[in-house]
Amino acid sequence: MRVVRPLRLIAVALVAACDSNSVDGPTTPEPTATLDVQVRQAIQPWGVVPLLPVVENNAALVDLGQALFFDKALSGNRDVACATCHSPTTEAGDGRSLAVGTGAVLTGGLRTLGVGRQFTPRNAPSLFNSGLGVFYMFWDGRVSELGGTGRFRTPTGVTLPGGVSSLLAAQAMLPVTNRVEMRGEPGDKDVLGNTNELSPLPDTANAAIWTALMRRLLSYSGYVEKFNAAYPGVPATSLGFEHAANAIAAFERAAFAKTNTAFDRFMRHEDNAISVDAKRGALLFFGRGTCSSCHSGPLLGGNGFASDGTPQLGPGTGSVAPLDGGSDLFGGVQPNGPFFQFRVPPLRNVELTAPYMHNGAYPTLEAVVRHYSNVDSAVTSYDVTQLEPALRSTYHGDATTRQKLLASVDPRIRRILAFTPEEQRQLVAFLKSLTDPAARDLSSVTPASVPSGLPVPE
Repeated sequence: MRVVRPLRLIAVALVAACDSNSVDGPTTPEPTATLDVQVRQAIQPWGVVPLLPVVENNAALVDLGQALFFDKALSGNRDVACATCHSPTTEAGDGRSLAVGTGAVLTGGLRTLGVGRQFTPRNAPSLFNSGLGVFYMFWDGRVSELGGTGRFRTPTGVTLPGGVSSLLAAQAMLPVTNRVEMRGEPGDKDVLGNTNELSPLPDTANAAIWTALMRRLLSYSGYVEKFNAAYPGVPATSLGFEHAANAIAAFERAAFAKTNTAFDRFMRHEDNAISVDAKRGALLFFGRGTCSSCHSGPLLGGNGFASDGTPQLGPGTGSVAPLDGGSDLFGGVQPNGPFFQFRVPPLRNVELTAPYMHNGAYPTLEAVVRHYSNVDSAVTSYDVTQLEPALRSTYHGDATTRQKLLASVDPRIRRILAFTPEEQRQLVAFLKSLTDPAARDLSSVTPASVPSGLPVPE
């Protein structure tokens, strides 16, 4: 299912298209100018436009958000920050198939599962451009603006307070309530040896969790100063976690909006901005490969759902665990489906955000392209050695699960495309043209310290 909706993006007008040959791509070399025309003709129907830079005007709000984003005081055990799973050193993701949340053990510089802990069920997506108009948050889309701008749809039992300023801020309200990701389990002690006061609260007591977390944050004088600067005139007694979430969202927009890609420059008629291979890859992407039937719009994704046959792995979630049934936007994940519908991710800067798919099943873009070239083969012959050793035993490769996966695959994706090795290379070249060079080094966004005094590096 592809959801089409106008996006609130700061974009310039769509590039002009000219008469051309088939969008399926040329079979023999043509002059470069003709190829440029064909690419622009192929792009035109899909709502893809160049993006302008983001300017965040409230410096005090961004400063507060930066501190909160990197501060482990937001987790019950004071051992996980937002930046733990969305690190600047791994391009605003964590570089792993499935994230390791609170209670982890540091082994050889790598976070490994602590006693009695499990992997999170899904990949921690990169935050690149996440504040630029995506309509759904999380892989299952459980936070959205289905009711219209500012009218947030949330999971059953979760009621957001008033004053949440954006969908990105609404998303920031939830990880702190999740036991596996940040909150911790009953009986946990924090890294200072103190009782974790967030973990005994019932799972349904979101308002109480947010209140307790704000009480903790405002116990640090540095946060009192930063909240006062970001919200002048708002007394401490009126501050809620929504104020913190709004600040985190402001920081994420300012720090991770990376829009100056070679492909954007090509759309602005810089014909030499991308290679001939990338142009031929674009013809495949927007033509015979039908990739753009899901990955459309200014961000090339982020506003629809699809079942693409990604192999199942991890602890699973919900009523179908140990499988992951995906989104419940279509009436709930029922015993007879629909199964395995996940949000179509945006593709800008995708080169930098491995591993890929909702559970990090594939480590490279080349592996992803091979998956879509023949999904039936990818499902039946998945190579588990692509995963880190600790995850290999969590792969669900039994015949029943494989059959269920294949039965759910979108017909557009199920079609055998049989990309040649050259075509696969061209598709990857196109995907790499979606990288903003500034996204390759995010080290400047990490603060030297945070108000809690907890260490910023892992």
